[in-house]
Amino acid sequence: MEKMEENKSKQNNVKRPKGGMIAMPFIFSNEVCEKLAVVGFYANMISYLTTQLHMPLTKAANTLTNFGGTASLTPLLGAFVADAYAGRFWTLTVAFIIYQIAMTSLTLSAIIPQLRPPPCTGEQVCQQATSGQLALLYGSLLLGALGSGGIRPCVAAFGADQFDETDPKQPTKTWKYFNWYYFVMGASILAAVTVIVYIQDNIGWGWGLGIPTISMFLSIIAFVLGYPLYSHMDPVGSPFTRLLQVSVAAFRKRNLTMVSDPNLLYQNEELDASISIDGRLVHSKQMAFLDKAAIVTEEDNVKAPNLWRLNSVHRVEELKSLIRMGPIWASGILLITAYAQQGTFSLQQAKTMDRHLTNSFQIPAGSMSVFTMLAMLSSIALYDRFLIRIARRFTGLDRGITFLHRMGIGFLISVLATLVAGFIEVKRKQAAVAHGLEDKPHSIIPMSVFWLVPQYGLHGIAEAFMSIGHLEFFYDQSPESMRSSATALFWTAISVGNYVSTLLVSLVHKYSAKPDGSNWLPDNNLNKGKLELFYWLITGLQVVNLLYYICCAKLYTYKPIQTPTKDAESEEAASKV
Repeated sequence: MEKMEENKSKQNNVKRPKGGMIAMPFIFSNEVCEKLAVVGFYANMISYLTTQLHMPLTKAANTLTNFGGTASLTPLLGAFVADAYAGRFWTLTVAFIIYQIAMTSLTLSAIIPQLRPPPCTGEQVCQQATSGQLALLYGSLLLGALGSGGIRPCVAAFGADQFDETDPKQPTKTWKYFNWYYFVMGASILAAVTVIVYIQDNIGWGWGLGIPTISMFLSIIAFVLGYPLYSHMDPVGSPFTRLLQVSVAAFRKRNLTMVSDPNLLYQNEELDASISIDGRLVHSKQMAFLDKAAIVTEEDNVKAPNLWRLNSVHRVEELKSLIRMGPIWASGILLITAYAQQGTFSLQQAKTMDRHLTNSFQIPAGSMSVFTMLAMLSSIALYDRFLIRIARRFTGLDRGITFLHRMGIGFLISVLATLVAGFIEVKRKQAAVAHGLEDKPHSIIPMSVFWLVPQYGLHGIAEAFMSIGHLEFFYDQSPESMRSSATALFWTAISVGNYVSTLLVSLVHKYSAKPDGSNWLPDNNLNKGKLELFYWLITGLQVVNLLYYICCAKLYTYKPIQTPTKDAESEEAASKV
């Protein structure tokens, strides 16, 4: 046994030779350039499709919606490849290159006149893109979706891999990294939706798409240059196969009587060595029916087990950990649903309001999201610099508060955001009525657009708490060999949240329609609608969701892990979870 522990310790040292803060300049340089590229490239893409390729608005919107839906599903594929076969570094490298090809091809269409329709003139109807020009567009968007599938689930997890929580020589922890990661990402997005969009609208699409393309190339260079300094987690086979093996083994042994002592369940540290580098999962009492997969019978060969009949406790607990994460994952969907309204109805509110900063300059309605980003960045900085230190005095936790508490605060602030949005909409409509503009949907109400800043800002603060906590939760609580797959769940929640928003808007629009033509969400005149009731409907749903989350958080059992640095007392406590 001592020899086995010694070999395992040596293996740990081999697996994590580098990493730490020395790798961060390369990873954050990559993140700055990559986010500036991706967001800058697609934030204003609907304008490119309509003004340069002369697509009808509905066709352009559907094209981007389909691209967004595909890009939200491909992370599941990218995560599987990273965890099972290629590892996160090579998955990211290939994904960056694929994305670079996609961006380069679309940039060429903006530079080379033959790759897009001729400009419109006043005397003739605009010529739409040819089938060949559309093929270039769709091919580029598809490559972009494939590239996203490798980048989204791996980039945050790869950065967190550089920190070994059990190494006393690394004072920086993963929770700090996630704060920094989201801050850097937010700052890059802020630059993209302001500077890059301005260049696209006012200087030209050649530069507007070319600068993000060059930025992506620089991000690849920065990422690859750091290769010798990174800590690499090797792929250890398909995690989904292991989950299926545990399920099948538990089903095949469903009629067996459960053992009285959990210590009698099958353990095999040598078998699990490659998937338990950060620590071995120990038995937990929940979902005892899965423990039957670890019951040893006379038919089982313990030295060379058939994994479709017999699995170790560690592998059983991997499946339990993912199942326990499910309810917490589901709780994040409605927050994304609420957040999604900023790009739809909040933007429509802004279009009807006075957006002038000076007599000659007004804020574009689409730029109101800047206030969300500023609030998010300020909240992250305040949280990291001050709030953690204050909370640490009361909780004794190095991270200040747990990620479950952090998520709960985000949920609560999101409730306030939609509640406030409803009251502001009431005031906006009152101003429209007071100035006789309720029947003039295209007229500007003499009410400052800065009245919308509270709802935008509260959404930003909520994201600083909830989204970072959610991402940290997936990374920390997932089995180490499935972290890319678990991080993909973060993006899947965002995707589902947007789809729920679409469904909710469609249902409200359909069932709030009256014979006189009135509607909560009218097609043309927001002044005649009842948007405040829609906001308060979302508020009510979020209150129910918050109560649901509190119950899930109270009942949640942290994954029971026995790390190499734990003492005997800690190990005994973990085994009793």
